[in-house]
Amino acid sequence: MKLLTSAFLISILIVSSLFAQTVQSQTPRDGAYDEVTIEERQIVPYDHIREADVFWSKRIWRVVDTREKMNLSFKYPKQYLVDILRKNAMEGVITVYDPIDDEFTRPNTPDEVAKLGVGEADTIRVIDPVTLEEKIEITKPEFDANKVTKFRIKEDWIFDEETSTMVVRIIGIAPIMEEYNSDGSFRGDKVLFWAYYPELRPVLAKYQVFNNQNDAVTISWEDLFEMRYFSSYIYKESNVHDRRVQDYVSGVDALLESDNIKNKIFTFEHDLWSY
Repeated sequence: MKLLTSAFLISILIVSSLFAQTVQSQTPRDGAYDEVTIEERQIVPYDHIREADVFWSKRIWRVVDTREKMNLSFKYPKQYLVDILRKNAMEGVITVYDPIDDEFTRPNTPDEVAKLGVGEADTIRVIDPVTLEEKIEITKPEFDANKVTKFRIKEDWIFDEETSTMVVRIIGIAPIMEEYNSDGSFRGDKVLFWAYYPELRPVLAKYQVFNNQNDAVTISWEDLFEMRYFSSYIYKESNVHDRRVQDYVSGVDALLESDNIKNKIFTFEHDLWSY
């Protein structure tokens, strides 16, 4: 009886191996070796921070310009970040919020998300190539991810007394689209929606980011944000007037003020220690 059982198990293993080899031979592998899929990755939970341990905190808003060299991953044609956000919002996986609501109180429905940044349908006159008669066609607008050139990031910088470390936690992300007038002139930037980052983390961990430095090391969008692998500038800090930097300075002075805010955070942490 034991011999029969062993022979049966061996036959199953042989058949399974042959089947696996057959499937592998039928599916071309795009690479020199088998890679572990990024979909299997899980996020690392944040350490809990007690309110009593928060010695100091500062809220910062910053802008990531995707046209900068370090931020080209945001424009990778095979995986636009804005497409990831829209797809999961329209499928109900995540909830996104009104573009003027960075406090996440007014959620948008999937249908509303699908219409954001798309524009309205238009009619055009065309000539039928067969009958040569003029007819009217309705053009269906589509979302153009190339028009999303910036992202806003809302974050908190916190000094945790328990661990004696400065911690940064991203709160929200908002894609920004460029708008143009009918004559082609630039109208301004338009915020599409705000996404709540803590809810977004598990989703971003499932999508791979193009790594400019090393193709052998795969990183996810969640890794990119947590490792701060992007370039940005500060456009607002929490203040009594609730003003943005551009509300009181402009041009080069705005960039200098952005660096000044960043240096104040660095200096504060540095001055906490004695050497």
